[in-house]
Amino acid sequence: MSSRRHRSPSAAPLDDENLLPEILLRLPPQPSSLPRASLVCKRWRGLVSDPGFLRRFRIHHRRSPPLLGCFVEEPHGISFLPALEAPNRLPACRLSFQSGYNNRFKLLNCRHGLVLIADKTRHHQFLVWDTITGDQYHLAVPALFDTEEVVLVNGAMLRAAGDTHHFQVVCVATRRLDLHRRQAALACVYSSETGAWGNLISTPIQSDLDSQSSLHLYLFGITIMEAPAMLLGDSLYWTLTDDSSSILEFDLLRQSLAVMRMPKDVYKYEGHITVIRADSGGLGFLMLTDFTLQLWKRKIDCDGVASWGLEKTVELDKLLSLNPEKGSIMILGFAEENKMVFLGTFIGLFALQLHSLQFKKLSERTETKSISHCHPIESVYTAETDVGGEHGRAELLNNA
Repeated sequence: MSSRRHRSPSAAPLDDENLLPEILLRLPPQPSSLPRASLVCKRWRGLVSDPGFLRRFRIHHRRSPPLLGCFVEEPHGISFLPALEAPNRLPACRLSFQSGYNNRFKLLNCRHGLVLIADKTRHHQFLVWDTITGDQYHLAVPALFDTEEVVLVNGAMLRAAGDTHHFQVVCVATRRLDLHRRQAALACVYSSETGAWGNLISTPIQSDLDSQSSLHLYLFGITIMEAPAMLLGDSLYWTLTDDSSSILEFDLLRQSLAVMRMPKDVYKYEGHITVIRADSGGLGFLMLTDFTLQLWKRKIDCDGVASWGLEKTVELDKLLSLNPEKGSIMILGFAEENKMVFLGTFIGLFALQLHSLQFKKLSERTETKSISHCHPIESVYTAETDVGGEHGRAELLNNA
């Protein structure tokens, strides 16, 4: 009884030094959340600007990051297209990539706030760009990937769960062994923690190549599509360009490569197919035929036998009010955490949520006609928590 009578009003939750950080940690992971909290008082401002708190905030929302937008490769360089509305919308210039050699850079992947770029100005190097800190890291491509037998090197990167400092880069490619008939898939992993590339990993891949195959297959054999890699669990996935329609899987834990077949009637050309994370979390792929989008999912029965099944069909011309006679449509990218597919059409760039079928238009066609791929950036953006002075406060309040 006495303890209740003597309890101080200062013990309110927002005054508790241990409880307040836990409350603020659970604010929505939108770009405006922490800057708004910093306007409450100096105490809150100091807390949400603390590097340790920011690290916890990013880790806490790692599995539910907002889709900030996407990076695209255009003739004049690498641009950012924002996807959120005010006050969370980031200006395009906020995440711009500055370089004096715009035509010499190629976008490969974007994940966990990092962007992977092939830097051709430095003799086949990778450039890892941290969009939050602005830091850039140059990595030489492994020597075995810089040979005439290796074609179309691709790559992906990621951070380990709970880590906001170190990252890994996975370099993949296919290699001709003899006259395009025998080929192998290659992979090698770089760790920023050790500062070195690991061992070369290889697996043979079968080709159905014959004299009637396309000129590309005849000249290069099986190659990895330029579409961004998809991360599911501990594995990365790419689509292969071959007559058998296959998916290349790299298991990060087992450090192994595997090739899995897709249905024989899959329309496998670039821009018409992409590997995705299905609604239930399993492996799937999207196939676009004319204006019909099909979602396929990989299933494994009780005997361990894998098969593909058609899960959903979407008539895009009806959903987006498109006239098939006026142009075509292409799949340009997929946002893993938000399960959104980017579609390039003759009237603009759209982001379509596969579960709800809600969509938003990101850009007009005149601005996106040269875009071949979209690289979604799904990240907890905390770089603006240190906005100070009256100008920063006014900007936040005006965007409310």
